Amino acid sequence: MHQIDPDHLSLESIATILRENHPLELSDEARRRVRHCRAYLEEKMLHPRELYYGINTGFGSLCNIRISDNDIEQLQHNLVVSHAAGTGDPVPPEIVRIMLLLKAQNLCYGFSGVREVLVDRLIDFFNAGINPVIFELGSLGASGDLAPLAHLTLPLAGMGEVWYENRRQRADVVLQLRGWEPLTFKAKEALAMLNGTQFSAAYAVWCLLESRRLSAQADLNAAIGFDAFNCRLSPLNERIHQIRPHAGQLAVAATLRQWLAGSAIADAEKTSVQDPYSFRCVPQVHGASRDAIAHIEQMVLTELNSVTDNPNIFPDADLILSGGNFHAQPLALPLDYLALALAELGNIAERRIYQLIGGQRGLPDFLTKNPGLHSGMMIAQYTAAAIVSQNKTLCAPASADSIVSCNGQEDHVSMAANGATKARRVVQNLERLLAIEFMVAVQALEFRRPLQSSRQIEAIVEKYREVVPRLEDDRILSNDMEQTVAFLRDVVNTLSA
Repeated sequence: MHQIDPDHLSLESIATILRENHPLELSDEARRRVRHCRAYLEEKMLHPRELYYGINTGFGSLCNIRISDNDIEQLQHNLVVSHAAGTGDPVPPEIVRIMLLLKAQNLCYGFSGVREVLVDRLIDFFNAGINPVIFELGSLGASGDLAPLAHLTLPLAGMGEVWYENRRQRADVVLQLRGWEPLTFKAKEALAMLNGTQFSAAYAVWCLLESRRLSAQADLNAAIGFDAFNCRLSPLNERIHQIRPHAGQLAVAATLRQWLAGSAIADAEKTSVQDPYSFRCVPQVHGASRDAIAHIEQMVLTELNSVTDNPNIFPDADLILSGGNFHAQPLALPLDYLALALAELGNIAERRIYQLIGGQRGLPDFLTKNPGLHSGMMIAQYTAAAIVSQNKTLCAPASADSIVSCNGQEDHVSMAANGATKARRVVQNLERLLAIEFMVAVQALEFRRPLQSSRQIEAIVEKYREVVPRLEDDRILSNDMEQTVAFLRDVVNTLSA
C-alpha cells in the first residue's frame, strides 16, 4: 500500500508502485489538508463578494463574466465536456496510470479546494485498474494539459470511455459494475482537474524510468563492443577522467572498466594505436547523456511535488490567488533536452554498429563467414541508420514553438505535451536501436574466439545464445531483433543491476 501524502514523491516510489502494482490510499495528513481547504472555499462561496477565476467566473478569455450561484455546478460540468476535445492515438495505459497517481498527488497538498471524494475516486480508478481513454493530441501545455485532463476527468462523472478488464467500455457502464455513483463536480473541482501538467509529467516520468534502463544498456553494449572491435582500454583509464571530472563521464568509465575486468580480449596485444571516437569517447558521450538525465530528473521531481492548478487557495492566509502554475514550460524544456540526450546515445551506438560490420580488425564483412553469398548483418545497420535519422527529426524542439490561443488570453504556450509524446517515441526507438547494437556486437564477439571477454559479459552472451543463436546463414533478422528486445528487458538488466 502506498499513501498519497504531501511528503516527497520520488521516481523510485513511482517505479515500485507500478512494478509491484501497489494500491493507493490517501494519508491522514492529506485528508486533513484537503478538508481544510475545501471548508475554507465553501465558506467563501457563501459570501461571494469577489470574482474568483473559474469558481464563479467563466474560463480563459471569458474570465470577467460572473456566473450565478445556481449555475456553479453546470459551469464545472460544461468545462469538462467542452474541453474534452482530444484526438489522435490513445495514451498508453501505463502512462494513464501515472496520470491518475500524479493528479491525486497534486490535489493532496490542500491548495486546490476539491473534496475528498474526488481524490478518493481517482485512487479508486487506479486501484481497480480503470484507465480513462485519453488522446495524445490536444494540449498546448499552457493552462495545463487541458484536453487530456478533461478526458481523464470525464469517467469520474460517468462520461467518456475507459479501459477496464482489457476492454474499451463506456464509463457509466463500468461505474455501474463497480457500484459507484457518478460524481457531480462542485465549485472549482473540474477546474482543478483540468488545470495541471499531469499529462506531460506522466510522459516525463515514464521516459525517465526507461532512460535509466537504456542508459545502462548503452554502457553494456559499448563494453561488449570494446572487445568485439579489439579496442584499447586506455580511454577508460581513471586518470583521464579525473582531470575532466564530469560525474557522468567518471561513472561511465568506471562502469565499462567493471564490465571488462578480467577480459582476455581486452588484455591481448593491440595493433591499432587509437580507436574510433564511437569507442574511445564513450565515457564522454554516454556520460554527457547521463548527466543530462540526472539534471532532467531533478526538474521533473520538483514538478511532481508541486501544485500546478489555478487558482490556488491559501486557507491560512485567507487568500485565493490566480497565477500561472499550470504553465508547463518547466517540463517543455527538459523533455526536449531528454529527447536530445537519448538520441545521442543512439547516434553513437549506430556508429559502433557501422564500425563492427565494416570488415576491419580481423572481422569479416558484415559479420558473416561467407560474404557475398550471405549479407549477414548488412541491413541491420540500415535499420539502425533509419532509426537514428528519425530520432534526429524528433529532436526538433517542441518548446521553441508557441501559438496564441483563447482570444489572446493564452498568448504564450509551452507545447510540452508535444515534447512529451515525441520524447516517448525517441525512447522506443532507442530501445530497438540498442537491441540491434547488442545483436551485432555479440555476433562480432564470436569472431574473437577462442579468446574470451569478461566472465560477466560471457555469462550474458551464453544466456542470449539460448534465445538468439549465432548467425551462420542468412535468416530473417527482424525476428532476432524482437527477441533481443525482449531478452534485454527480461535478463540483462537483472544481471547488470
